[in-house]
Amino acid sequence: MTQDTTVPVIFADLNIAQKLLDVLAHLKFTTPTPIQHQCIPHAIEGKDIVGIAQTGTGKTLAFGIPMIQRIARQRGQGLILLPTRELALQVDDALQKIGRPLGLKTIVLIGGASSYQQKQALKRGVHVIISTPGRLIDHLNQRNLNLIQVKTLVLDEADRMLDIGFMPQIKKILEQAPVDRQTMLFSATMPTQIAGLAARYMRSPLRIEVAPAGTASANVEQEIFFVNKDFKAQLLDKILSENQGKVLVFSRTKHGAKKIAMYIRSMGHTAAEIHSNRSLPQRKAALEGFKLGRFRVLVATDIAARGIDVFDIALVINYDLPDNLEDYVHRIGRTGRAGKFGKAISFAMQGEKYNVKQIERLIKKTIPVLDLPHLPPRREKTPETLQVSEDKNRFSHQSRQGRLGFGGHGRKGGDRRGSQGGFGSNRKSGGFRSHRIHTM
Repeated sequence: MTQDTTVPVIFADLNIAQKLLDVLAHLKFTTPTPIQHQCIPHAIEGKDIVGIAQTGTGKTLAFGIPMIQRIARQRGQGLILLPTRELALQVDDALQKIGRPLGLKTIVLIGGASSYQQKQALKRGVHVIISTPGRLIDHLNQRNLNLIQVKTLVLDEADRMLDIGFMPQIKKILEQAPVDRQTMLFSATMPTQIAGLAARYMRSPLRIEVAPAGTASANVEQEIFFVNKDFKAQLLDKILSENQGKVLVFSRTKHGAKKIAMYIRSMGHTAAEIHSNRSLPQRKAALEGFKLGRFRVLVATDIAARGIDVFDIALVINYDLPDNLEDYVHRIGRTGRAGKFGKAISFAMQGEKYNVKQIERLIKKTIPVLDLPHLPPRREKTPETLQVSEDKNRFSHQSRQGRLGFGGHGRKGGDRRGSQGGFGSNRKSGGFRSHRIHTM
């Protein structure tokens, strides 16, 4: 199934229960996106779905609305697997917005948070489990939960989970989940492994494709500079001084991200970083500070490329081209969102011309190559000469400052609990206390 250009005027056309429609109306969600339009009615009917769509197309509500509605009517639990902590927290926030008024209880199971507190929250009972594969396997191995009650299972950003190496954990989870379940898989690309998962673990899935693999947003202006490694820092200096608004900079490595962030701060800009060496509180503080404007620039590696859900990023800079060229689309997709226009500038070295051609084949578009402008004088310290150790105290101080802004927003152990109203306790089943969402 491909994109239908005839989008319903209102969500009421999609067989959504009235109580959920009331919540959507209160949130001023009126017109569904193409993936929501095509996915929601079939998902509500309980069909298995393979959705090919980029991040930022409204996938969370596409599977979240049907999951909440089906749990409210048929009970059981939902399970959502995602590749990164940031994505898990964002999905939880999105589900809580529509589910909290109905008494939805969710839990986020991710590394960097207390496993014991997650265990205690699981005992109190939840409707939806949102987790990274590794942390879910940890809890399964410790017998802190089982998957007996799972009625709907979602694999979101499936291709990214496979890139990270989660295939063994995903197979183990799918094999432990009930056979009689609904499975929805969402991916920006459709590699052979994804097709194999669908064939083995899904029941005649309906394929919904709203953006072919490699489709870049039409709202993003793309440019590229061919630049020697020694001049990248000066070019970054020039671009940051001549462009306004929030800037997201991508580095190939975590050590490079540290150095780039340090260099940007030495230029007088506020900057934070997100990569696998940052703790969960540090990553949350960096992302929250970027959203709120405490940091003008965020430097990230590809592990965070699909976990940055900020709608007012003016510019994306690829300081390094990605190792996985398909990540180029996800990187530049962080700008030009929600109908706004954005810009993406990439730095490439002469030896990377073949990679640039491969990216152009992927996006089916030629990226304009610009001549190097007159560059500012070389600073004493550049990302190539900075020592990573210098960053430790400075960023830890910024992280503490950032965490002050979280007061009361997070909940211990990732336990995001909704309103208690409308729930009734029932007998325990499989180690869980069962609760009900408001009847629909």
